[in-house]
Amino acid sequence: MLRIVHVAYFPVSLSRRNQHSVEIKLSNGFTRNGHAVFNLSDRDIARAAGFGHYRLGRRTANQVLREFCREHRPDLLVLGHADMIWAETIAAIRADLPQLRVVQWNVDPLFEPGNVARILNTIDVVDATLISTAGPALEQFRRPGRLAGFLPNPVDVSVERARMDQVAAPAFDVIYACGNPHRPLRVVCGQSWDMEAFTQALRAQAPGVSILTPGMFGQKLLFGAAYQDGLEQAGIGLNISRRSDYFLYSSDRLAHLMGNGLLAAIERQTGYDQLFSDDEMIFFSSLGELAEKLTFYAGAPVARMAAAAAGRTKYIELFNERRVAEYVVEAAFGRVAPGDYPWPDVLR
Repeated sequence: MLRIVHVAYFPVSLSRRNQHSVEIKLSNGFTRNGHAVFNLSDRDIARAAGFGHYRLGRRTANQVLREFCREHRPDLLVLGHADMIWAETIAAIRADLPQLRVVQWNVDPLFEPGNVARILNTIDVVDATLISTAGPALEQFRRPGRLAGFLPNPVDVSVERARMDQVAAPAFDVIYACGNPHRPLRVVCGQSWDMEAFTQALRAQAPGVSILTPGMFGQKLLFGAAYQDGLEQAGIGLNISRRSDYFLYSSDRLAHLMGNGLLAAIERQTGYDQLFSDDEMIFFSSLGELAEKLTFYAGAPVARMAAAAAGRTKYIELFNERRVAEYVVEAAFGRVAPGDYPWPDVLR
């Protein structure tokens, strides 16, 4: 078994209220697979050292990480959006610990140039880079002797603990938690939409469907336990990311929906129809098709619960936290062989 130092934006302070974060689930998976895990929040260390301004404390965060690794001598260093950590710090830690393996993971979209730049900043000092996008977009991260691959958004039934697939009459038919209200535009079915306008158009075409829309129309965004409460008010979850033309990219909202037993509705263009059937998810290619399917499932609770249960079972089988954590470790040590996992193979 390994000693693992996992550096990510863990919810240590009130500035981070995400109970469903990928870093929590991965660390749970590492631990449940028998590894010793030490979690560090690079941003909170930097913020504390910088008297509330994390950029002022960045140097301290790098010093702390190096000293922490010297003290604990990990076998594996896992970096999840650890943007406070410099590449030269990682190189120095590797010099301190010559047997160390390093993997970075990222669940932000690759159509954001700034995110691509952050990944590339450290790509030459890590052994593997895992990203929640598959397909051609991964090619830019291919490096000799290093591995790049797809990272599924993991599900963890200790986190996504509701069973909305067993609730016949939820308070709302659908929930759409749009995420960041400062980025209201989405490309949906090939058309650019402000999501309040999209929701109004959807309601007009599906007038009998009740939709909960936290973060929109003046409603508060939901965080932490309140977000989980929101998920437990609906039977169907609308999963719309800012774009759908990057293969298998999705907000990690997809894991929240399916793990909690909601029937997830997602654009067919995402490619998830290659992993799930029409009996496990709602796939749509137009606003009209989405409205028609939401109307059907809102009026057919038995069919909705059956499809949601099947989708939940499949998602947990494919992408549970222990399996994804095992994949991260195997990728870091270069031990992933074609066909080992039921998602696209890694690039070497």
